[in-house]
Amino acid sequence: MSVRVAYLGPDGTFASDAARLAAPDAVGEPMPTIPDVVDAVREGHVAVGVVPIENSIEGSVNLTLDALAFGQPGVFIRGEIAIPISMCLLAMPGTGLRDIVLVRSMPHALAQSRGWLSENLPLVRLEPCTSTAEAARLAAEKDNGEAALGNRRAAEQYGLDVLASDIQDFGDNATRFVVLSRTMSPASGRDKTSIVFFFGQDRPGQLVRILHEFAQRDINLSKIESRPTKRGLGQYCIFVDALGHVSESRIAGALRCVHRHVAELRVLGSYPRHDTVVDTLDRSETDDAYAEAASWYADLARHVERQPRTS
Repeated sequence: MSVRVAYLGPDGTFASDAARLAAPDAVGEPMPTIPDVVDAVREGHVAVGVVPIENSIEGSVNLTLDALAFGQPGVFIRGEIAIPISMCLLAMPGTGLRDIVLVRSMPHALAQSRGWLSENLPLVRLEPCTSTAEAARLAAEKDNGEAALGNRRAAEQYGLDVLASDIQDFGDNATRFVVLSRTMSPASGRDKTSIVFFFGQDRPGQLVRILHEFAQRDINLSKIESRPTKRGLGQYCIFVDALGHVSESRIAGALRCVHRHVAELRVLGSYPRHDTVVDTLDRSETDDAYAEAASWYADLARHVERQPRTS
């Protein structure tokens, strides 16, 4: 039976490109929204899902963060893929820049080209859409000056011309996609663990205490970001990416201690990083050192006299 991979569709999105890289032999299942992809994995309708989580220009994809943090448990990040993004302006053949009255794309894509659009199409209306490929599909339906931001594959698929390419506001544009499933990957030696935690009762120094749990174990944090909990003004949850795998003793120790300090801790996944850097640890933070310390303490505890039972 063929493995199925869900992604933000329709076909022709950057997410569909990432899905082909993540699962080249799988059958693609385009979904209309990011939460639909997450739900399809969570409910077991597909084995794998691929969604965007971060762009180098516009930052985190909040729909993805919210779907992972606030949705029902049962889905984990098990991999990540970073692909370069060349944003193109697409329109029906024969359309010129002067003819364009409307540009559609997903909000993140419009934001990545905000400067170019302001300079070259200052009077054109911008309209958000569920995906770049959906914007291309809509542009192909009518020959009335509607355009889309997307990639060249979408242009080919929907019969559009590329009026301008590489129109993102910064040249080195890339998007990080995460691969979702119902299980986490085994440790690879170059891993990342993503978590989100909720403070509950507000107390001074809470974040410092939590960050200290990672710092004292020599755990590098590659991302710290807050998002509203949606439960009231001034209430935030914190997303953290820690370099290391949940099965490592130092990461496990940090998570156990963080759990004591917060109202809720959710592990979003442990997975190989898209870069090729191999972590180098001080000997005191290796699994062998933790095992030796545990053995030493167990031997020490055997010399403690047991308190007699009271009737």
